[in-house]
Amino acid sequence: MGNFLNKHLPIEFRVFFRGVLVVVFVFILIPLTSLLIWHLIPSASLGVVVIDKTVSTQNFQEHQSLHWLLNHFKFTKSDGSIFDESKDYFGFFPGDKKDQFEIADLSGQTDSQKQQILKNSQLVYFSDTYGVYENDLKQEPSLTPSKKIYGGMDTFDLSFMKQAYQEEIDIIGEFNTIASPTKKEVRKEFEEFAGIKWTGWIARYFDELDTVLNEELPPWLVASYKKQHQEVWDFSGPAMVFLHENGQIEILRDKIEIKNTVPNIISSPKSQDTYGIPEIVKYPYWIDIIFVSREFEVISYYDLAPTDAGVAKLSELGLPRYFPAVVMKKNGTGKFYYFSGDFADNPVSGSSYNFYGIEKLWRMFLHSEDYSQRNSFFWNYYYPLMGSILKDTYQRNELKKQKN
Repeated sequence: MGNFLNKHLPIEFRVFFRGVLVVVFVFILIPLTSLLIWHLIPSASLGVVVIDKTVSTQNFQEHQSLHWLLNHFKFTKSDGSIFDESKDYFGFFPGDKKDQFEIADLSGQTDSQKQQILKNSQLVYFSDTYGVYENDLKQEPSLTPSKKIYGGMDTFDLSFMKQAYQEEIDIIGEFNTIASPTKKEVRKEFEEFAGIKWTGWIARYFDELDTVLNEELPPWLVASYKKQHQEVWDFSGPAMVFLHENGQIEILRDKIEIKNTVPNIISSPKSQDTYGIPEIVKYPYWIDIIFVSREFEVISYYDLAPTDAGVAKLSELGLPRYFPAVVMKKNGTGKFYYFSGDFADNPVSGSSYNFYGIEKLWRMFLHSEDYSQRNSFFWNYYYPLMGSILKDTYQRNELKKQKN
């Protein structure tokens, strides 16, 4: 056939024909094959409870990626239906208009209802309890901090988490679970129960601190820093900004106090093998800095590569050289995880979950150390980490059923 085409058809047509074949193969046959394989994979039921109090818009970004992964890995609800990011969680539910919303959280559940929820669940995930504020619901937000409408871990959340722990159900908590605006008495009870202590510090990478070059710098950040430091703000270039719950702000500058301006998440060879995660991935978003008890295994940790001046500065702030990023401790037949970052907040397309092997395509274009594209973190780190956790949760619970 190839010789016939070469002899009887013009070269222009042959080039065009080959181009058409490539387009058909890449844009039609591969996607169709991927879709078919996904549909042939059997589904499995997995009970997952999601608590998200930080849902100011209907993109549901604070937990959408978790629901995407559940659907992608063919985990369904007990009735066989897929997970719906707009319905399947407890917390704040935004309406069609900015001033319309509904709150449906654990405080609205009776003790018997909560017990039934836990009976049907294998995983409880606290994706975000920071909450929703007046600015979030305004068409034109003000430049100053606004009043809280709803948010913070409360006694109902904590009681539910402790009950899940007692029943050896897997639990995942992540930033922001216990930081502001969670009340100190609730946080203290969580810390004592979980074996995790928040230092009071959160931090984030900013690519430019020059207020002329970066108009998106929060005005309150600059104003508060000036008030604390003799009205001086003479920064430019990238840096890590540290913010304490008491309002204290400190800045570690690129090449002066730190070498890794964007925090590296470092994972051990054991963690790489267990969870399929890379050795190094960049994470330029909010993190909380915690201490954990010796019961915890550190799956990954943050490294800023501080200079001598940076080590001294961190010590002055009461902070260690390295910060935990992902930790886990066993609890009988269950596991308790904590992610020290806003990991579930990822922009993913809700309609793309039913393509088998889609992660391989994305990783061809998004390197694990490329933080310029926000979804790079999702495909290179959160996807394999959560995929491993979800499959492990399911398998352990299947074994538990067989033993019973």
